[in-house]
Amino acid sequence: MSKKTYILAHDLGTTGNKANLFDAQGQPVASAFLGYETAYPRPGWAEQEAADWWRAVRDSTRELLASSNVAPGDIPVVCFSGMMNGALAVDESGEPLRSAIIWADQRATAEAELLADRCGFEQVYRRTGHRPGASYTAAKMLWIQQHQPELYARTHQFLQAKDYAAYKLSGVFATDYSDASGTNLFDLERRDWASDMIEALGLDRRKLPPAFPSHKIIGQVTPQAAAEAGLLAGTPVVIGGGDGACATVGAGSVHPGEAYNYLGSSSWIAVTAEQPLYDPQMRTFTFAHLDPRLYFPAGTMQCAGGSYDWLERLLRSEGETRLYDEMSTAAAGVEPGAGGLLFLPYLIGERSPHWNPLARGAFVGLTMSHGRAEMARAVLEGVAFNLKMILDAFLEQGAAIEAMRLIGGGARSPLWRQILADVYGLPILRPALLAEATALGAAIAGGVGVGIFPDFSVAHEFVQVEEAEQPNGAAQALYAELYPLFQETYQALEPMFERLGKMQEA
Repeated sequence: MSKKTYILAHDLGTTGNKANLFDAQGQPVASAFLGYETAYPRPGWAEQEAADWWRAVRDSTRELLASSNVAPGDIPVVCFSGMMNGALAVDESGEPLRSAIIWADQRATAEAELLADRCGFEQVYRRTGHRPGASYTAAKMLWIQQHQPELYARTHQFLQAKDYAAYKLSGVFATDYSDASGTNLFDLERRDWASDMIEALGLDRRKLPPAFPSHKIIGQVTPQAAAEAGLLAGTPVVIGGGDGACATVGAGSVHPGEAYNYLGSSSWIAVTAEQPLYDPQMRTFTFAHLDPRLYFPAGTMQCAGGSYDWLERLLRSEGETRLYDEMSTAAAGVEPGAGGLLFLPYLIGERSPHWNPLARGAFVGLTMSHGRAEMARAVLEGVAFNLKMILDAFLEQGAAIEAMRLIGGGARSPLWRQILADVYGLPILRPALLAEATALGAAIAGGVGVGIFPDFSVAHEFVQVEEAEQPNGAAQALYAELYPLFQETYQALEPMFERLGKMQEA
């Protein structure tokens, strides 16, 4: 393989798109990031503009090629990862008809109930791997159908973020099994759209794109896209996967039983499996893996790093530089337990383990002695406690998890890693690529698609893991006392969330 062979992987995240070049040995060569905004027009709503996605993909590609001096002809494939569970309505020419409703949006609670009524709550869970929920594409499609019927009628396809970017490059409408498995409309074991469920909901099956394995070449870069992005026309485009599926491969979790924890704006714990995992309490769910033979059961919380970002914005004065370093230093100076302050990280509702879109965030236990430092540590601990409940759901179902791989931007924080080790009671393992893991998974899909890599098992060769933090006995014991108190605090406040939600909607 020529040393001048590079895989271009785009990772469309919540805050922006990161363009990444990897060599044929899976090593990162260069990257470029361009951000975009999320609009929150009403409580529980979250929208983005697809035009911003394409601008970020186009411009980051040009920036990456310029900064790396890589020639477009040295790139044999372009592939994608992207945020999941969204709904972008486009017409026949691929033009967006409205803002994209993204994963964090929780408006479609009534539509999720309609899905449960029409198709059966447990039946939906066992068929699609997911309980009916406002987070998923099905409820968002139904919301558009019911609230914007003329727009729904004009919709040719409902796409995910990476599907739109792939369309803009190739001119082909497509999705992959992993993103399709996050819609509440996909038969997980058959790897096909659940046509009977779609019909029962009164939705149009033709508005959903064809679903393929993640390593499928769906088309080639068009002359127009090549001119805009600076790529070579005719370059193969591999569809790639949802960010959760790509992160799974990028974490090196490609064999049954391997677990990891992604810590970004949202956070999840996942384990690779040969079969879907059905939790009797339906706290966890199952997606299709990038490897079409596998699955990855997971539990996702809505607002992990997002909670820390919220606090940073709250504490920062206008014009002041970002406070992350100061917050981390201050939080590290506070003893475990944050001086008796608890934080519920439910700023945009919650998925696992509560499945309550009306859940709200809260600081509980505030006194005059608490300040920025205690609040910052309480946020880090509150996220860890919620993730601990997801971990417990897997352990109760028989998963043998002896250590936790940690990836994502939050994994860079030694303090957060130590808090997680102490709350989990597990050693933390650090792959060499933390924030790049998701893009690496997409790059592996691209490489498999064009024959650079034989299969997805190459992730084990590429992902080097080192042991990081071990549980501290004293902190672990303290967190073991606080953990049930954290759970009881949510239970005590839960009856108030619906009433507060109604007031916010008024």
